[in-house]
Parts: sequence; structure tokens; C-alpha cells
Amino acid sequence: MSVSASTIASVTPPPPGPPLTDVEEYAAAVLDVVRRIPSGRAMTYGLIAEIVGEELGRGGPRQVGSVMAGSGSKYAHLVPDDGEPGAGAEGADAPPSDGDRVPWWRVVNAAGSPPQHFLTEALDALRAEGCPLSKDGRRVNLRRAVWFPEDEEPPHDA
Repeated sequence: MSVSASTIASVTPPPPGPPLTDVEEYAAAVLDVVRRIPSGRAMTYGLIAEIVGEELGRGGPRQVGSVMAGSGSKYAHLVPDDGEPGAGAEGADAPPSDGDRVPWWRVVNAAGSPPQHFLTEALDALRAEGCPLSKDGRRVNLRRAVWFPEDEEPPHDA
């Protein structure tokens, strides 16, 4: 699937301060895409890499995984502190006991599996959001749950 660069045209501006390094710029773009994944939907590492790669010309699924592994600490300064734990995850849709500002549980591998070392926590959060899972409940049903940034509704002019 080819994704146009316009799909991340609304990337959050970089945080104030010194210019970002190439690694931080890539991480900020990845985290911006992940924060926009709606509750009950999911994306793969590869799809995120393709979208960010269209814009920045670099990176791949492993780099996305590296960013996600550091999203709570190493790259926390790249995430705006707007009080929203992920794109639209509030109230009953919020994952149990998760104060993260990046909805990491919505990023899965190409088979729909969440990170193995957080499998139970991720699957619990996905179930709480109503994300379609496989019959055995161990993977995301990507045919029904995958989200593409172009699926975002444009702002309505009043």
C-alpha cells in the first residue's frame, strides 16, 4: 500500500527548544501518528514506518519499534503534554491503569500481535476499547481494525 506524504501533513510541530536531531525528528513523527490512532483501532509497525518514511525518507518497522520502546522515557519530551492519553482515549475507552500519553497498545506487528512482553496489558486495553480481535482473542483482527490516517475526518467548517 502506498501512502501519500499528505497523510502526515498535520504532524504536530516540534517542541520548543533546540532543533531536533534526525533521530528525534523521526521519533516525533512516529509518536504523532501513534497518538492519532483512534480508540478501538490499530496500526502495524510497518504501516507507521511507511507513512513516516513517505514524509522523512527514512526508517522502517524496526525503527518504529525502537521509538515505541522509548516512548515512555527516552522520547517523552517529544510528546505534547495536552492531557489526552492518546487520540480519543478517555472515559470508558481508556485502558485500565494507563496514564501514557502515547497509546502504545494500538501498535501491533504484521500478524496483529501486540508486544509479547506486554501482551496481557495490551490485549486488555484493546478489549476495553472494543478493538476487533481474532477468534482466540490473542491478536488484533487487522482486516477490521486497521486505521489509516486518511480515514481521519477533516475538520468541519461551521
